[in-house]
Amino acid sequence: MRAPPAPRVLLRHASAYYRPAGRFAWHFAQGKLAGDPAFRTILAEGLLAERQDVLDLGAGQALLAAWLLAARTAYASEHAGDWPRGWPAPPPLRSYTGIEINPQEVRRARRAFAHDTGAAVRIVHADIGEADYGTPDAVVLLDVLHYSDFRTQETVLQRVRAALVADGVLVMRIGDAASGFGCGLSKAVDRTVALARRGRWLRLHCRTLRQWQQLLATLGFSTRAIQMPDTTAFSNVLLLARRT
Repeated sequence: MRAPPAPRVLLRHASAYYRPAGRFAWHFAQGKLAGDPAFRTILAEGLLAERQDVLDLGAGQALLAAWLLAARTAYASEHAGDWPRGWPAPPPLRSYTGIEINPQEVRRARRAFAHDTGAAVRIVHADIGEADYGTPDAVVLLDVLHYSDFRTQETVLQRVRAALVADGVLVMRIGDAASGFGCGLSKAVDRTVALARRGRWLRLHCRTLRQWQQLLATLGFSTRAIQMPDTTAFSNVLLLARRT
């Protein structure tokens, strides 16, 4: 199944944040936001609906911040087609905190959001296992935890639950280790990306979808799995978790 493409105005506004950060940051934003269905799914399914204070762990160059800010602009537009019919209102973003360990990504993100964005965008250079999470009403983890060992995964998720406000949500993208070829392909891509960004080959610590859901239940979350379109070759699944 293929999802409708994101509106061009949304992609244009989101990638425009990265022009001050250089050609690489700008082109990467254009390609990633256009091609990765997680961003469209987050808006189309309203996974962050009504959320004001978002914490993005393993934020990279903070594409999610650009996406959510651009969504607000597109939603307010009076031009037909700028906001897809049937999509819920985007989150009324008040603050965004992105935590990223890669200094190059941090520099690009800070340059992108150096000017007033209408929301408090903060980029923190830190390890997600040690940084202060604050008190967000939404936490996002996209393709991050499998780079950490199992104990660290549990520690991060424990800290996420403790940080979230009472009605807070967690949005995770995970790879399903039970998916066979899809999981192998995802791991190969992730290792290549990690080698390019961090300069070393990383061991991945993967779980099945069922194991992720069991872990989250043990830590005090209820979960709903959301299958993304356009990912038939991969094993990626979005999980929406709420505190119980």
